[in-house]
Amino acid sequence: MGILGLGWFYSYNNLQTYIPKENGIKIISPVLNEEVFSPLKISGFINGDEWTAFEGQAGTVNLFDENNNIIGSSILKITDDNWMKDFNNFEATLDFYSDKNQNGKLIFYNENASGEAERNREFILPVRIKKSEETMVVKVYFAKDKITSKNCTTVFPVDRVVEKTTAVARVALSELLKGPTEQEKKSGYSTSINPGVEIQKLFIDENGIAWVDFNNKINDQVGGSCMVSVIKSQIIFTLLQFPTIKNVVISVDGKTEDVLQP
Repeated sequence: MGILGLGWFYSYNNLQTYIPKENGIKIISPVLNEEVFSPLKISGFINGDEWTAFEGQAGTVNLFDENNNIIGSSILKITDDNWMKDFNNFEATLDFYSDKNQNGKLIFYNENASGEAERNREFILPVRIKKSEETMVVKVYFAKDKITSKNCTTVFPVDRVVEKTTAVARVALSELLKGPTEQEKKSGYSTSINPGVEIQKLFIDENGIAWVDFNNKINDQVGGSCMVSVIKSQIIFTLLQFPTIKNVVISVDGKTEDVLQP
């Protein structure tokens, strides 16, 4: 038996199996060598040993393919009401695309608020990646801090690979509500839309008007005309990419009046 990274190799009758060693983090789903497909739902908990929560996050996770390329990433979001404790449950949803069945690995990274290298922790979980179904590309629109701060209606598209569907408007909006990925954040993209915003209704009428209704979370702590303009631009431009949509009406809990007011 020998140590490799944060796991062990156990040999039995010439069969080697990688057994992750978990200190401070427990992954409930997926399990070791499970076949995974997009979107991948991840759940688990942290309980110390430098695995601690900070501002509602437990860390990040990347999915690597067999060539060690990152094909997906996500934030580990704390699901408990009070994250200022040692034990915290977390969840993540990871979108990715794979053109074949292949071996891969999930690498989890702790939320090291101190920035001290000796406090960095990671956990490796081998998985089997399932070939993605037929896909399509949609665009979602985000702000770019240095540019959007000068012009509040200026937003920029990024591509998202999703499973092929006829409900393209809903899928694009759903991708928008997920916010930028870690890689997109590093490139300067950001969103002004609150976490927890949900699409309650979406339909396109015979005049090409997209009527989209959100829950009240979209109005939470929305301050300033610039922030309101960014939110509206993100939603409107994401929907206007589709030629069947000519205009967009935004409502909250069925009401169009006093929506997204600074």
